[in-house]
Formats: sequence, C-alpha cells, structure tokens
Amino acid sequence: MTDFVRSNRRDFLLDTTRGLGGVALGAMLADDGITRAAPTTSVPDGLAHIAPQAKSVIWMFMVGGASHMETFDPKPALNKYAGISIDKTPFAETLKNPFVDENVRVVVPDDANGHVWPKVYPLQVGYRKRGESGIEISDWWPHLGECIDELAVVRSMWTTDNNHGAQLQFHTGRHSLDGFFPTVGSWIHYGLGSLNDTLPQFIVMGTPIADCCGGQGAHGANYLGPEHNGVQLEVNPARPLPFATPGGALYREEQRGQFELLDRLNQLTAAEHPDDAALRARIKSYQLAYRMQMTVPEVMEFSSETKSTRSKYGIDNSTTRTFGQQCLAARRMVERGVRFVQIFHGSNGGAGRWDGHSNLRTGHARVCLETDQPIAALIGDLKARGMLDETLVVWGTEFGRTPGAQNSNGRDHHPYGFSIWMAGGGLKGGIAHGATDELGFHATEHRHYITDVHATVMQQLGLDAKRLEIPGRKRLEIDYGRPIDAVIG
Repeated sequence: MTDFVRSNRRDFLLDTTRGLGGVALGAMLADDGITRAAPTTSVPDGLAHIAPQAKSVIWMFMVGGASHMETFDPKPALNKYAGISIDKTPFAETLKNPFVDENVRVVVPDDANGHVWPKVYPLQVGYRKRGESGIEISDWWPHLGECIDELAVVRSMWTTDNNHGAQLQFHTGRHSLDGFFPTVGSWIHYGLGSLNDTLPQFIVMGTPIADCCGGQGAHGANYLGPEHNGVQLEVNPARPLPFATPGGALYREEQRGQFELLDRLNQLTAAEHPDDAALRARIKSYQLAYRMQMTVPEVMEFSSETKSTRSKYGIDNSTTRTFGQQCLAARRMVERGVRFVQIFHGSNGGAGRWDGHSNLRTGHARVCLETDQPIAALIGDLKARGMLDETLVVWGTEFGRTPGAQNSNGRDHHPYGFSIWMAGGGLKGGIAHGATDELGFHATEHRHYITDVHATVMQQLGLDAKRLEIPGRKRLEIDYGRPIDAVIG
C-alpha cells in the first residue's frame, strides 16, 4: 500500500506541469532545463565575500558580433589606407607577427600558407568626440554619446573562438568545444541568492542565441543546478506571464487551495527523494510561479510610467519599441530586487543580425538605431533615480569585425580585438581603457580576456570568483578572470 501511495503521489507531482492551467510554468521550466539538470552542491550562504559596490546587473548582449571600428573604437587609418591590401600597409609586420601573452597565441595566416590578405575596408560611418571626456564613438550612437561620461569603454577585449560559438564563450568563459559551463548570471545567482521572493533572481529577455551558437547554454547554470538557470520572460503587458495565468473561471482562492495541496504533496515527495535535484528545483519553481502571478504583471504594466519616460525609452516608436520595453522592464526589475537581467538583441534563428559579413552599413545602422535610444534612456533613468551607482550595466558582443573587406561591403569575424563597455555599479565613467592597433586588428594595450569582465562584475557585487568553488569541479585559472582595476572607481 505504501508503494502504491508513493507511486501515485509521484505521478501526480509529475503530471502537474500539464494541469493547473499552466500555473507551474511547465513549458518554461522545460525550456530552461529545470526538468533535466542536476546540481552537485547546495547554495552558498548568500553573503558577499567583500564589500559590494552594486546590487544588480543589466547585461545586454548584441548577437552576431558588433564591429568595434563602427561602434566604440573608430580607426581613421581604415579610411587612409582604404582599398590597399592589408599586407601592403605600414602595419603589415605587426599583423604578421601577432601579439603573444601568457594565455593564448593569436594566429594569423601568412602568405606561406596561401593566405590572401583582404583589402582595407573603410569606416562605414563617421565618428566624433563626445562629452567632457572626449571619447570617440561612431555617429550611429547619438543618444548614447550623450551618456559617454558615464561609460567605461574597454577597447582591448579578445577571445579564442572565431565562429559564433563565441556567443556561448562570452557568457561562460569557455570555448564551445569545451562543452557547457555555468554562465556569469548563474554564478551570481548561485553566489548571492535572493533580494526578493516574488521575482526570479536571474531573468532573461529577448530571443536567446540560437542552438547553433550555444542556445539555452548562454543563460544556463549547468553543474550549478537548474534552480540557477535564467528564467525567460516575454515583455508583453497584455499577457505578461502566459505560463502562470489562471485559466478559465479559476478564482484566486481556488488556485491558492490547489497550490497548498500541491505544496504538501511536493514536500512529502521531497522527503522521500532528498537527492532528487530536478524535484527540488521544480518545487522552488512552483512556489515562485505562484508569487510571480501578482508581481510580474505589475512589472510589465508600463502605463504607470509617465508619458515622457515611455517616450524616452522609444516605446512610442516601432523601431525602438521592443528593445525599449525590455530596457524599461529591466529598470523596473532591478528596482524590485532582481539580481541579474540579461537582454539579448539581434537574435534571428542563426548567427544574429549584428553579423555583418555583407551590407554592414545598412545592417549596423539598423541595429544601432533599434538600441541606441533605449540604452541611453536606461542609463539616464537609472542615474535620475539614484540607481546607477548600485546597478552595473554591461554592453557586450561575442567578438569584433575584421579591418579588411569581406563580400565587398562587409567584415568577417574577428576575435583578436574588440570592444565592450560598462557603466554604473561603482565603476569610473568617461574613460576608454585599453587599445587595439591602428587598424583595429589586435588588442595591444591592457588586453583582457572575456572572463575579466565576469570578474569585474562579480567583484562589484561583492563576490570573489575563486571562493565559488564546487567540489569535484576543476576550473582553469583563466576561468576566474581578473577584475579590470583601471575602470573600477
């Protein structure tokens, strides 16, 4: 009889993702891998290792590989030597004998291997100095240019994957050939725990990267356990939480009764299966799903914002509306205690719309237009509300683009040097740190691997990455990264 009761209780629990009008977030949890993965350790105590300077992170990722030369690292030499084969420029020897550091040798094909150097491709947009700091950025960022004195631009990033597995690598620190590892958002969720109990601590907005380039792994927790995965939310004020909305004529009191029954069954089953990681994560998700029903619709209700605020985010413009809504939702989320908000822009089911192999001028002009005003509005809004000091905003992409032409009017993938920027969260503003060479080929000054960004974010949140150890899981030294001290206030 006992076995029969246990079996039926277990079956009832597993069937709940198909019942209760979808309240248990069944489809969302399946997409996020909550029913599949298993953690190897418990959550830390949620206490910072060092004094934190920030509480939350808004992490914006441009999918496809933004050109650093046409965004935050303009190179006038590209115009001067336009149309000339790169190996015929004064910089040829530097490019043929690439920079070597302690972690990686950047390999550039040479003539002996039958390589044909491309011709220098000129800048596709103008640029000028912005703000009191005089940092040069391209004319595709007029609104963000007004915020340049809040930004710490890092122009000396490098990575090792020269294809779009670099999208996954940017979030985990590991080459795609190494497999899947916890993402920076999951480490932060794991290390710091919750600031509130009515919203997920790691939220993902926008269409994630495609399966070709890492898929769900770019916001996954892998061996940290499914409860630390990012939770995808759609910004749709008309239907803010489709997976947790009571269906039909189900009243709040009835639903509460169903949840109470489900919770009792959950706890009984959990006591019988204490090592079932998927069950443990599912129970937490059920409980959170119920609480989210009240909170998420309120977060997505933009009518409570002033008309001026909505206009600044570009919500009244079809070009900027989608990303503007995501940026405004991100501000409202961190305002309510969400630790890590990850926004993807440019996903298209493949490599991404920032992937400028051809028609770079048209393509980049469009994606910059979609994001420039909303990002500037977010930074300005955070500052006006006194939240920028405690919110770290990160803008990144998987790699840069080549200084040479591809397909006559585009640029190829380029992992040897590219740019990111960060703002707020106790960082310095109005600085450009690091440099690439005259053509933007190699990061040459103060070079930073992508995990240095991770380490900087963690330090500002009060975490020491080396103290987030998992028994039985060996991490490489480069996995931890080093905080970029030059940008820390």
